[in-house]
Amino acid sequence: MRKPDGSRGSRGSWGAWLTYALALPLAILMIAPFLYMVVSALMSEPDSLRHPVPDNFTGALVALPFGRFLLNSLIFSLAVVAGQVLTSATAAYAFARLRFPGRDRLFLAYLCALMAPAIVLVIPRFLLIDAFGWVDSYQGLISTELVSVSGIFLLRQFFRTIPRDLEDAARLEGAGEWTIFWRVIVPLARPALATLAVLAFADQWRSFMWPLVATRSSGMQPLEVGIANLEGVYHVSWSYQMAAAVAAVIPLMVLYFVAHRYFIRGIEQTARV
Repeated sequence: MRKPDGSRGSRGSWGAWLTYALALPLAILMIAPFLYMVVSALMSEPDSLRHPVPDNFTGALVALPFGRFLLNSLIFSLAVVAGQVLTSATAAYAFARLRFPGRDRLFLAYLCALMAPAIVLVIPRFLLIDAFGWVDSYQGLISTELVSVSGIFLLRQFFRTIPRDLEDAARLEGAGEWTIFWRVIVPLARPALATLAVLAFADQWRSFMWPLVATRSSGMQPLEVGIANLEGVYHVSWSYQMAAAVAAVIPLMVLYFVAHRYFIRGIEQTARV
C-alpha cells in the first residue's frame, strides 16, 4: 500500500525483505552442490581445494569414454522424448475431447499409477525386457519409458483450455478426429508440447536407476551411469569425475536457456484449468 506522498508503506517493505531473507538461503542451499561440483572439477586431486587445474576437463574427456556415454544419453533421451510426446498427446486428446464409456475412471486409474514408487516397477520392467532379449540394448532402455502418465495429465489439462468452437468449425468442414488433432489441436498446443519435451529430456538425461539396471557394458551406459561406475573400473580421479559431471550438465543448461520461454508459457497456460 502506498502513502499519500507516493512512497510504499513500511508493511510492504518488510514483506519484501522477509521474502528475500527466506528465499536467499533456500537458493544457496539448492545451488551449493552444483557449486561444489564445479569447484572440485577445477582442483587437483593431491592439493584438494588449493590450486585450480582447468585442464581437468580436457583430461576427463580423454581419460573417459565420454563420447560414447554422450551418444548413448542423446539416443536414449531423444527417443524417449519423441515417444512420450506422441503417446501423451494422443492419450491426452482422448481423455480431454473424446467421449467414451469409463473415460473418467480410466483416467483416474492412470493417475493412481503416479502413486507407485518408481523403484517398485524396476523388477517387472527388467523381467519384461529380459524376456525379449533386450537387456543391454537401446530397445531395453527406451521401450519402457515411452509412456508418461504425468505427460498425459499435463497435456490433458492444456487441451481442456482450447475452445471447442475450433473443433466444431473443423467438423463442419468435414474434418475427422485425426485431422482435428493434427491440424487444430497440435499447432495450438506447441507450448505445452515443448514443456513436456523439456521435462522428458531433462528427466531421461538425469536418469540413473533404470539405465543402471538395464545395461551391462560400458558401451551402452549413458552419462550418469558411466560416470558413476568409472572410479572402480578405470581408477579415474575424483576431480576428473567432477569435471565429467559438469560437462554432463551443460546440455541441460543450454536446453533450458533455449526453450525456457516455451516452458514457462506452457506451465502458465496449463495452470489456468
